[in-house]
Amino acid sequence: MKKIIIILLVLLTTISITACGDSDTSNESNKSNDDKVFKIGAIPDQNTSKLNRRFEDLAKYISDETGLNVEYVPTVDYSALVTAFERGEIQLGWFGGLTGVQARNSVEGAEAIAQRPRDEEFHSVFIAQKDLGLKELSDIKGYSFTFGSESSTSGHLMPRHFLVEQGIDPDKDFDGEANYSGSHDKTWKLVESGTFDTGALNEAVWEAAVEENKVDLNKVEVFYTTPAYYDYNWTINNVDEDFGKGTKEKVKNALLSIDEDQKEIMELFESEKFIETKNENYKAIKEVAEKLGIIK
Repeated sequence: MKKIIIILLVLLTTISITACGDSDTSNESNKSNDDKVFKIGAIPDQNTSKLNRRFEDLAKYISDETGLNVEYVPTVDYSALVTAFERGEIQLGWFGGLTGVQARNSVEGAEAIAQRPRDEEFHSVFIAQKDLGLKELSDIKGYSFTFGSESSTSGHLMPRHFLVEQGIDPDKDFDGEANYSGSHDKTWKLVESGTFDTGALNEAVWEAAVEENKVDLNKVEVFYTTPAYYDYNWTINNVDEDFGKGTKEKVKNALLSIDEDQKEIMELFESEKFIETKNENYKAIKEVAEKLGIIK
């Protein structure tokens, strides 16, 4: 009888240990999935503190809506974001038209999924020191000039395109070499301060700076606004394999579902909402970049 009891106790102990082991393995697996970080990034086209606030708030919103562990990861420059996206270190990126094309070219299956309504008809503005009295884009010849970032759609690619269309060679027709400020807010500050006579930047950044009374309009003014083009967009990587089937659609729906309850988030994007977009909308941007030799 004692032998039977001892055997039963041994069996029960073995079953218990095995069950605990299975439970621990299951918990570790679940923990691994829960700890997987869905990272978002953005081109650093403006003041860092403003960008951090904008995207950290949005990361929390996407996390709440999708159940993903979402984190905003700042990048040092435009090309760094494209590289991080190509390596799979960034799952969702807020790109300009050009960097979006570059990112999607580097990752087969990547998709532009959302944009602001204004990104369907975006513009660059050319600004100048007010006392110069410039009226037409052709008036810019002979003056010093600054672009934004070399990888910027609205701060370089499209301004260069429209200059060339007007018969102006940005590499020869300015007073000295064209400068690259690195960001839109730096561009208008350089012109306002008198460091450069003229410059080109993102229309939305300019309008926000004017609205917030940051710009001295007695010193600097817009003298030319470009024709419209597609620009900023959310581009998503191939996320379903790593984060589960349907993740791409969940993230897209989260962006498109933003409404008045998230007004503060959208104010930082100078918009009221995001709308759906697709890769084909940026075909013209790609063609301009190829024509100018910026991408091959």
